[in-house]
Amino acid sequence: MRSLSRTVDREDLRDAVALAAASALVGASFGALAATAQVPMALTVALSLLVFAGGAQFLAVAVVAAGGGAMAAVAAGLLLNARHVPFGLAVGGNIAERWPARLLGTHLMVDESVAFSQARGGGARSRTAYWLCGALLFVAWNLGTVAGMLAGSAVPDPDAFGVDAAFPAALLALLLPSLRRADARRVGLLAAAAALMATPWLPAGLPVLVGLAGLLAARVPARSDA
Repeated sequence: MRSLSRTVDREDLRDAVALAAASALVGASFGALAATAQVPMALTVALSLLVFAGGAQFLAVAVVAAGGGAMAAVAAGLLLNARHVPFGLAVGGNIAERWPARLLGTHLMVDESVAFSQARGGGARSRTAYWLCGALLFVAWNLGTVAGMLAGSAVPDPDAFGVDAAFPAALLALLLPSLRRADARRVGLLAAAAALMATPWLPAGLPVLVGLAGLLAARVPARSDA
């Protein structure tokens, strides 16, 4: 841990703190939504601590609030989190060398921590960025969840504040610098177009996988040109 602290870049710390602030807001939205759906507080806190997957948590609570059973909520969450399989392949070797640390690092693997790490290339800075971002997001998300639950009774409609858009906006801000390259813009546009076209026809979670397939398809000609 001491060696990690030496490699923390000040700009990375600033960006990670800003992203954690967004995480706290969305976590508060989740907590408030769970409270208004009358999900027990212990279950809501357990979801944030043990699952730590914002989209899957929102989807699971929505399924329960709509009258679905526990199995349906679990299946929906697993479907949405299927995108973590290619995430793990992309960053697995950069999390840690020993399996106990990799196991812990996998729990911190969310869209934002993966993008944050990948944007730093490779090496020590990328690994430190992953752990820094993941840890701050985990703490902020769980604190936000508790705060949102406590305030849930006073906020009957959490979506009215638009805090559900904080995560996508923060992730887009992280990706903007890489979009200066023409090949990155081409890959991103193709992946986004594939996901958008699939959205009206596929269940929640699958359009993300279609977007990943579009991303891989766009990278093939880019590599052949090199």
